[in-house]
Amino acid sequence: MTVAAQMLDTYPKDLGGVDKGKLAACIDACVECAQACTACADACLSEDMVAELVKCIRTCADCADLCEATGRVLSRHSGYDANLSRAVLEACAAACKACGDECESHASMHEHCRVRAESCRRCEAACRELLGALG
Repeated sequence: MTVAAQMLDTYPKDLGGVDKGKLAACIDACVECAQACTACADACLSEDMVAELVKCIRTCADCADLCEATGRVLSRHSGYDANLSRAVLEACAAACKACGDECESHASMHEHCRVRAESCRRCEAACRELLGALG
């Protein structure tokens, strides 16, 4: 059981019918993706052909920021606002899609981009699954 799942299990109030498994999976995917994007951007900066990776680095940074923010918003339940949760999930899914697409274009040359693309795809899917469960 992940820390996110443990924290959800220990929350003292009702979560309002939110699927705890999907919520925990989404939080975990956001945290993982933020880390992967941060590490990939750093790896891109270490490549000899860094000038060709500017867009990749930018999408990494944007995706990392949105994933981190989404994971944090989803971790808070006091005064829950479903509309805000939906908005951050949509933004995170869009960032992960864009980032995954960009990384896939570099994946054959840079293994770190392949790993990050996979993480982006998992996070995008987790956001969309949670969005579907929220109704």
